[in-house]
Amino acid sequence: MIDCKPHASYFQRHWLLDRNINFLNHASFGACPRPVLEVQAKLRSQLENEPLRFFGREWEPLLDGSRNKLATFVGVESQDLVFVPNATTGVNAVLRSLPFTSDDELLTTNHEYNACRNALNFIASYVNAKVVVANVPFPIESPEQIIEAVVEKVSPKTRLALLDHITSQTGLIFPIQQLVQELQTRGVDVLVDGAHAPGMVPLNLSEIGATYYTGNCHKWLCAPKGAAFLYVKRDKQPIIRPLTISHGANSTLTHKSRFQLEFDWMGTDDPTAYMCVGEAIQFMGSLLAGGWDELMQRNHDLVMQGRQVICKLLDIAVPCPELMIGSMATLTIPKILEKYTYTSLHDQLFDKYGIEVQVVPWQGEFKLLVRISAQIYNSIEQYDCLGEALQKIVKSLS
Repeated sequence: MIDCKPHASYFQRHWLLDRNINFLNHASFGACPRPVLEVQAKLRSQLENEPLRFFGREWEPLLDGSRNKLATFVGVESQDLVFVPNATTGVNAVLRSLPFTSDDELLTTNHEYNACRNALNFIASYVNAKVVVANVPFPIESPEQIIEAVVEKVSPKTRLALLDHITSQTGLIFPIQQLVQELQTRGVDVLVDGAHAPGMVPLNLSEIGATYYTGNCHKWLCAPKGAAFLYVKRDKQPIIRPLTISHGANSTLTHKSRFQLEFDWMGTDDPTAYMCVGEAIQFMGSLLAGGWDELMQRNHDLVMQGRQVICKLLDIAVPCPELMIGSMATLTIPKILEKYTYTSLHDQLFDKYGIEVQVVPWQGEFKLLVRISAQIYNSIEQYDCLGEALQKIVKSLS
């Protein structure tokens, strides 16, 4: 029996994560640290103590204060940001606001997140538009292959491109700024699904230049669940509407744009996750002396070490260059493991070895992939455990 006792780092004390599990899947839903959850609990108590005062007087300054900190972090002006519950909602809001026709083509890639691909398919079917898919290989040798695959599929009918910044299944950092530039020179607006980018890689939306960008705050920023943002270039804001039409549609207030008035209030809800985004940015940035730059570099270095350990134990090749990886990495695995389904292999690793890791179904040469994540609470010993567990499973099937 391999030694798979939990090997979390010193920093795990800040999280509520189960101490009996080697948690290598921060990427799926994130994990919110205790100090941020404590701030959210206080805000919830403040809300319930006097709901009318909270929503009438306190809600907007708290929301705006958090938005201002987020805007600074992602490199845009705060008036161009709105909060949404998750990046999927942001993608849906944009897609369902734009007036597509049956003559339009909507471009995406085979790596696009399933939920957002479903939204694209829904809109296309509604108006009889065509979804065009650029096939990006995996394994992959360079970012240039992504640019070539996407640009090759552009036609005079291409109206919008929906592209990941960092892919969920394969963990690849797309060369998003170059892609945006290439597409915009061809008259194509870009909607970036940046679910994983905030807090994983340095982010400057003004430099990226996409017309629309949505990202999660509950993943690598470690805000509470239900916090994400949508950025829209100012000239397009008048046409982008929230999925829920509420009081903002005919508000007489003039201190904010219609864009923010509509998105900021879509009905009674618990807004405290949004209000904690600034606190999460501050807390996570305080854990290491070098702030966010050091944190992102540490997580990148750790996932690279973990990838190297597992590849060596399983005698497999790395599927992409290091420059295409942030703080999660997807690996091909020995084909003999395809005797498992993705759920059964996941459950075997969890139930027998106490390892929580993402097993990914894939449509390419490799039918199963394993995606590892690195957050500050992880340690290299946890990737040793995963590699040894996979090695043991392979031997049992041989």
